Amino acid sequence: MEKYTSDVEAAKAMYASYQNIRKEISQVIIGQNDTVHLLLVSLFCQGHCLLVGVPGLAKTLLVQTIASCLELSFNRIQFTPDLMPSDIVGSETLDKERNFQFLKGAIFANIILADEINRTPPKTQSALLEAMQEYGVTVSGKRYALQKPFFVLATQNPIEQEGTYPLPEAQQDRFMFNLLLDYPTYEEELLVVKNTTQSLKPEVKKVISAEDILQFQELVRRVPVADNVVEYAVKLVHKTRPNTALAAKEANDYLEWGAGPRASQNLIIAAKCEALLKGKYSPDIEEVKAVAKPVLRHRIIRNFKAEAEGKSVDEIIQKLL
Repeated sequence: MEKYTSDVEAAKAMYASYQNIRKEISQVIIGQNDTVHLLLVSLFCQGHCLLVGVPGLAKTLLVQTIASCLELSFNRIQFTPDLMPSDIVGSETLDKERNFQFLKGAIFANIILADEINRTPPKTQSALLEAMQEYGVTVSGKRYALQKPFFVLATQNPIEQEGTYPLPEAQQDRFMFNLLLDYPTYEEELLVVKNTTQSLKPEVKKVISAEDILQFQELVRRVPVADNVVEYAVKLVHKTRPNTALAAKEANDYLEWGAGPRASQNLIIAAKCEALLKGKYSPDIEEVKAVAKPVLRHRIIRNFKAEAEGKSVDEIIQKLL
């Protein structure tokens, strides 16, 4: 049922809800403003997020805090080398009458935290693929739909530590954003230490329902976009593809592989949401630029020359912009 009489009213409600969620999260999470903002953008865009950062940067706490602001079910899956696909999607067992019965796995929730996703082999990582794209899982030839909204947040440690497996390209492409978490500033860390070493625990209120999120996701899709903005986004993605007609010099010099069409789609849908969260009704090129790094970061692959010269992926994207 439509709760709002017009798209403008819905846009205002979405903006207000976003501000309320930010306020609640800031009681628990200090700093990380850009990360929180982009996580909420991907939620409103029906996207999934990959959080990359060294251990101890409150990645798990951040996801749990966001889940507690939203009236959504939440499951955490700790990825380990011995985790099996059936632990994620579920399995069939025999009941007393010797009939097969499906036992749901941890994937059956609105928000899934895939903790340390690169600690499990690709076979298990790929159990998430169908769920992330098709919003359902197939077990023994039977399809089970997942409840919407469905949102996968995966954390990953960047340090190539013992026992980590690289994520396959197809798996990475399913994530709308790749967010890099950095160390807190000196002032932020002072606040973190003061707040986390006392007995008082802040309470986070539920701010927004599943029904609201679904309506806001629909609203984002309806946002109009000017042709020049779409052309800019598609051209930017084409620039990343080495040895093609529109390839940039940086792509030919430093990239092995460019971004696919999913990158263009994600740039536009994220720019639409970015505009709404700024109180605008249509995105400009600046909104595309604002989301370019998290959208492209995990979709382009550097070549040997780039690694030898110490060129980071973000530097290359900055040059393309």
